[in-house]
Amino acid sequence: MLGAHATDQFSSWIDKPEVAGTAEQIAQALAPEAWTRLSAGDGTKGARLYDWAYLELADLEAVEDNDDLTGLWTRGLLIRRTISAQDLAFFATWCPAGTPLDTLVRVEGQRWAIEDAFETAKTELGLTHNETRSWHGWHRHVALVMLAFAMLAVVRQRANTLTSPQKRSNEAKLQRWYAGLSRKSAAWPHASSSDASSPPS
Repeated sequence: MLGAHATDQFSSWIDKPEVAGTAEQIAQALAPEAWTRLSAGDGTKGARLYDWAYLELADLEAVEDNDDLTGLWTRGLLIRRTISAQDLAFFATWCPAGTPLDTLVRVEGQRWAIEDAFETAKTELGLTHNETRSWHGWHRHVALVMLAFAMLAVVRQRANTLTSPQKRSNEAKLQRWYAGLSRKSAAWPHASSSDASSPPS
């Protein structure tokens, strides 16, 4: 899947419904029933819902483009439209014939996570902080940064799923201390902060 410009030309051939024009012209000509509302995955504020349309442009034998692929594949145009502003985004697709729309939407939705990962790797691990003068130097720097990023992601995921007995004990102590502090505040509303006991260690 590749991002496309609104002015890029698309046309159908080989027994497909007639489609021709720029990506934006094709999108504007679509009937309302051609659009389907689907989520591109969860974001920071929940499901990322958009309206989607997909047009198959041609079925081709995959081996014509790639010796490692076999079977019938489809070239197509995937269109994403925002719900509120009706802004459009376009993607040229190349996938096995019969690939459903929700699969294409899920693949496109991965771009957000990939971009977020690259941004984190740049800001936290110095992905772009290098002055390499050769391909080998650049490749080694990027490989080491991405390896460190992968290791940190695994460590964070495991840390988030594990709760040590010591951590549970400390959390319980803090909860009891806060509960006692709340009762004191209710009983002595004019008590100063110095009257409160210090948190448990």
